[in-house]
Amino acid sequence: MMQLHLIDWIIILGSLGVCFAPALFLGKRAGKDTTQFFVSGRCVPWWLAGLSMVATTFSSDTPNLVTDIVRRQGIAGNWCWWAFALTGMATVFFYAQLWRRSGVMTDLEFYEMRYSGKAAAGLRGFRAVYLGLFFNCLIMANCNLAACKIANVLFGIGRWETLLLLGLLNVVMAAHSGLWGVLVIDMIQFFLKMTAVIAAAYFALQLPQVGGLSGLVEKVSALHGPGGINYLAMLPDFTNQWDIAVAVFIMPIAVQWWAVWYPGSEPGGGSFIAQRMLASKSERDSLGAVLFFSFAHYVLRPWPWLIVALASLIVYPELGDIQRAFPHVDPALVNHDIAYPAMLKFLPVGFIGLMVGGLIAANSSTVLTLLNWGASYLVHDFYQRFLRPGAGEKHYVLAGRIATALIFIGSALLTVVLDSAKDTFDIILQVGAGTGLLYLVRWFWWRVNAWCEVVAMVVSFVISAAFLLLHKSGTLHFSTHVQLMLTVAVTTVCWLVTAYAAPATDRATLVAFYKKVRPFGPGWEGIRREAGIPKDDTSAHGQSIPLGLLGWVAGCTSIWSALFAIGNFLYGRMTSAVMLLLVFVFSSVVLLWVVNRLWKGSPVEAVSAPAPSGSRP
Repeated sequence: MMQLHLIDWIIILGSLGVCFAPALFLGKRAGKDTTQFFVSGRCVPWWLAGLSMVATTFSSDTPNLVTDIVRRQGIAGNWCWWAFALTGMATVFFYAQLWRRSGVMTDLEFYEMRYSGKAAAGLRGFRAVYLGLFFNCLIMANCNLAACKIANVLFGIGRWETLLLLGLLNVVMAAHSGLWGVLVIDMIQFFLKMTAVIAAAYFALQLPQVGGLSGLVEKVSALHGPGGINYLAMLPDFTNQWDIAVAVFIMPIAVQWWAVWYPGSEPGGGSFIAQRMLASKSERDSLGAVLFFSFAHYVLRPWPWLIVALASLIVYPELGDIQRAFPHVDPALVNHDIAYPAMLKFLPVGFIGLMVGGLIAANSSTVLTLLNWGASYLVHDFYQRFLRPGAGEKHYVLAGRIATALIFIGSALLTVVLDSAKDTFDIILQVGAGTGLLYLVRWFWWRVNAWCEVVAMVVSFVISAAFLLLHKSGTLHFSTHVQLMLTVAVTTVCWLVTAYAAPATDRATLVAFYKKVRPFGPGWEGIRREAGIPKDDTSAHGQSIPLGLLGWVAGCTSIWSALFAIGNFLYGRMTSAVMLLLVFVFSSVVLLWVVNRLWKGSPVEAVSAPAPSGSRP
């Protein structure tokens, strides 16, 4: 087990103090009302909202997940999440301004603004519990599982002891300081975590058995994964490994990014990403926050993790090597994702403390957000809306703090039954399959109604559950990507039929929604005429489908070219790196031109405040 020295303890305590102490002074501000507690008074600048998004998606389970993917599928396996850059850029150019313009407190409140009748109210209430409690607990349990594995590998601490320590820290901070505290903690934690993972990559390369960057590339090139996978390849082998290429590249690029609901990468924006957009002080800040998040998420963070993951293939080629190196570790926790914390044993004194502090920060940044986000659903969209309307703001803030504690307890209980970060990732993707296209289309086509969302959610869940049960029983022989395709196809057909067969949304509701949000494109033409708004209306100028598409393509090209330019520099492939760098420069110029056009057409000031908290839109 890793031994901590005095300097390590000083660095750990100093890191925690720097991260959490500022948030302690925000409790009074957060406790004023639910707007302050859940959306920070809608006055968050773009850079703080963007940093918070990045920090939230950088949890203690993220390096473990990336390591798991690399050891099973090579670098190219990361397309299962790199493909979500398409989703993030779509949010930047088509949805960020619309979300901020809606003025809702949570993305679930959107349902009763966009749809009408009991179906809209029921959908909002059900998803508040389904996402805010059950699904949120699953996501948080994955973060907890990673923390438990890290603590068990490094210090021999059991699951329940780890969960108790994390629960006390995170629940107290989230309940006390609200979203303001989460944002401030995220900002500091991002820089701490990046410093820690860069240090981990540096010292992994210094190991004698690795031999620096050149030694890493040479030795990993000689290794071949399952099915003859080239671990270093950034694209799969389309000629000799077609099945693998379909699973790790074609499916994510062609289908997964738009068809699957995944927290942090929701088609059209949602969950805590929507929460940050709604908390932004203006439409410009909402757009800028998601744009900054997309670049930081895909360009700045991955390679330090990837380097450690590749080095682990040299140090611990098999899972048995990890078990022998750490005989005290619970065998139930030994999986490929545990290779990342296993590599941390080689950190020198001082940097061990930095890494432990960084890992605690990584866990807290995500868990704090999930706690605040989940509590906002349970309180604002369920308790306040259906069980206790009309109570005072102090009452709802107290309810939010109680909900925060209950959510963490639920996630802790679920942590006990999980085994692997990658397996949990696949479950989340499968359960959300088929609903993504609906979340993209509902902003641009008036005919989408509340029943479409109900049908999509139910059909997707039932099919996913059936596949899971058949797989466990040994009677299902479909691959994961075939299951995903079938789920997407059936779910999409079902909700499209529902759009025409189910009762349409009340026209008055559609007109009111259009007047407030001003979605662009031909899908609202009839509603626009009913609203009496001329075609040349300038209240939402700067938005257009061609301009958005150009920015979307330029943004994705810029992100991927930068990501792979860095990789080729590290591999020593200078010609490819320079060519990719030129692509990055050109695409970035186009991207900045599009963003400038959009910013010129967006109001700098914050939009008007929504209806009083608790009232129906």
